[in-house]
Amino acid sequence: MTQQKIATIFGATGFIGRYVVQEFAQRGYTIRAASRTPNKAFFLKPCGNVGQVVPFPCDGSKKDIEAAVKNADVVVNCVGILFEKKKDQFTKIHVNLAEQIAKAASKQGVGRLIHISALSCDKAKSKYAKSKLAGEKKVQKAFPDAVILRPSVVFGAEDNFFNMFARLARPSFVCFLPLIGGGETKFQPVSVSDVADAVIEAASAPVGEYKKYAGEVFELGGPDIIDFKGVYDKIKQFTAIKFCTFPLPWGLAKMNAAVLEVLPKPLLTRDQIESLKTDNVVATKAKTFKHLGIEARSMDSVLPEYLGQYSYKKSRAEQLAA
Repeated sequence: MTQQKIATIFGATGFIGRYVVQEFAQRGYTIRAASRTPNKAFFLKPCGNVGQVVPFPCDGSKKDIEAAVKNADVVVNCVGILFEKKKDQFTKIHVNLAEQIAKAASKQGVGRLIHISALSCDKAKSKYAKSKLAGEKKVQKAFPDAVILRPSVVFGAEDNFFNMFARLARPSFVCFLPLIGGGETKFQPVSVSDVADAVIEAASAPVGEYKKYAGEVFELGGPDIIDFKGVYDKIKQFTAIKFCTFPLPWGLAKMNAAVLEVLPKPLLTRDQIESLKTDNVVATKAKTFKHLGIEARSMDSVLPEYLGQYSYKKSRAEQLAA
């Protein structure tokens, strides 16, 4: 009888993590969903059969991390934050924790490590981007064969990008949306399902195929490149909401973000404004989905599935419920 493979996933309860869990479950892996609060991972259990998805207590200590990765065939680090609630949180999570996971995986003899980073982290000047790049370097040093995945803006039913702008576009909120820095920043949005497919390909590819992936960095972007105006055009297209846009200079955008930063879950931060000064697109010579044998989904094939909930063709009660 073939022994069931084990996948340890850090950040399993996050946006990308839950899709990664689903992919591993479909392929018969036993999944350890490592979390500081295991009860928050209980919602992942239906992704697999009884006992297949196991919430695993991990407080971030060296001891707990090593216990989480022990005997695992593959480890995936999906942990990431978009803004800091406390000082130096980017460094603690994107650099220090990433290094600890990589060191533990190496020490425990884990065969494969997949690390989720961020596109353009090697170009952008924000604290977020710098911490992501520093984390990559720590991971590569501790686990040279680690596969690094750098997704662009990730979209899907639970995303905090298209959903956020669609909510703001509704007349019950605002009638105008800003084109930050003139709205010229370019994005290459990628489906969360495609990112999960990239993870599972790197994790489960035959040994001979995996050798081509080991130690490599893959930049993940969808087939469409758009700017902020293009983002808003997609929202208009799939929600039928009418709203206006206005240019918001970098300086004024940072002033507004400074105020928003005090919110528990800020819509925008000054560091995010800094990130927006760099295009978020795949480099010309980068390894991409193509090298992983994956054809990325277009925005038009996915966005209608969930942006329709904001459409004013629906009743007022349905809009408010959304």
